[in-house]
Amino acid sequence: MVIMHYRKLGNTGINVSALGFGCMRLPTLKPGEPKIDRERAINLIREGIDSGINYIDTAHMYHGKESEIVVGLALKDGYREKVTLVTKCPVFYDDFKETKHFDHYLDEQLQKLDVEYLDFYLMHGLNAKTFKHKVQDLNLVDAAKAAKKSGKIKHLGFSFHDKPEVLKEIIDTGHFDLMLVQYNILDPVNEEMIAYAAEKGLGVAIMGSVGGGRLAGIPPESMHQWLSEGRTNFADLALKFVHNNPNVSVALSGMGTEEMLRDNLDLASRADYNQYTGTEKARIDNIASKFKELCDLVCTGCGYCMPCPNEVNIKLIFEYMIRYQIYGQEDAKAFYSNIGKVSWAPGKNAEACIECEECLEKCPQKIPIIDQLKEAHKLLAH
Repeated sequence: MVIMHYRKLGNTGINVSALGFGCMRLPTLKPGEPKIDRERAINLIREGIDSGINYIDTAHMYHGKESEIVVGLALKDGYREKVTLVTKCPVFYDDFKETKHFDHYLDEQLQKLDVEYLDFYLMHGLNAKTFKHKVQDLNLVDAAKAAKKSGKIKHLGFSFHDKPEVLKEIIDTGHFDLMLVQYNILDPVNEEMIAYAAEKGLGVAIMGSVGGGRLAGIPPESMHQWLSEGRTNFADLALKFVHNNPNVSVALSGMGTEEMLRDNLDLASRADYNQYTGTEKARIDNIASKFKELCDLVCTGCGYCMPCPNEVNIKLIFEYMIRYQIYGQEDAKAFYSNIGKVSWAPGKNAEACIECEECLEKCPQKIPIIDQLKEAHKLLAH
């Protein structure tokens, strides 16, 4: 039986489940394609809610802009009243150029979700540039205050991809009730700002809890010594690492299968879900060091770099690169050779990159994508 743990969401007065359902990686009809298997996804979300999850996170762009529709369908039949619903304002879109676009997207998203209000509306993917030129220059906070007054949203927040000093600047504005940031065993850079935000009364939601899936796969044999007894991946240690931080309100996980959902539910409901032993701490440190040694690529598979104007399938290429570098899977080369030749691997391989640099602007992790594509082609094109 699942007995979910709950935490305070900053100073909002809301209690949320320690495990949140991130709806960026719902089950799809075909591998590698965004079209959602709606029946399966709805059942999955509802099973999560029935098991105690009460925090649902989605966004305008997820799954080719279909995620919000499916989340809305899942929240029918009384499920809406059971959850804290979060979606995001796509301020980083190129066509988001005027203050009125805030209301345009908010109304569209309310319609897609088929709800009267949002519990939280986040400025999506803020960095120094979008915070200044979109949020500040377009007076989006005033637009959000008007939306709160009209009852369309209850709280304002932001998700973030940039350096900690920029994060501090945004926190210090005092405009926001919630922030969503990346934090995991492999990338703990935001730890100090997480504590700072909590001190200021913000709720703190975490994305990338299992390293964009890297900690949920079967590790290379050289790392098996750090697996917990009976486990084949590091998801348990990854979630413990996040939950061990008392300043974290909720850890999101993108759960695309029933097995993944049930495993995460089990982990988040254990009595020691937020406490690791000295031995587990040593394992966590070793895992972080080994991953860094094997691969400097910090891609989380978010897909923000897509689509490429020259059809390079950046997201898939990096997935194969990680398979090869971290997990030693030689079949990654065969998968790479199939890009553009089969339906489940559309687009072009890294050789088609013309170095237009459009992807560099989009990448929230600021990965040197062009250099990494060259490296990927060198490793995989044999």
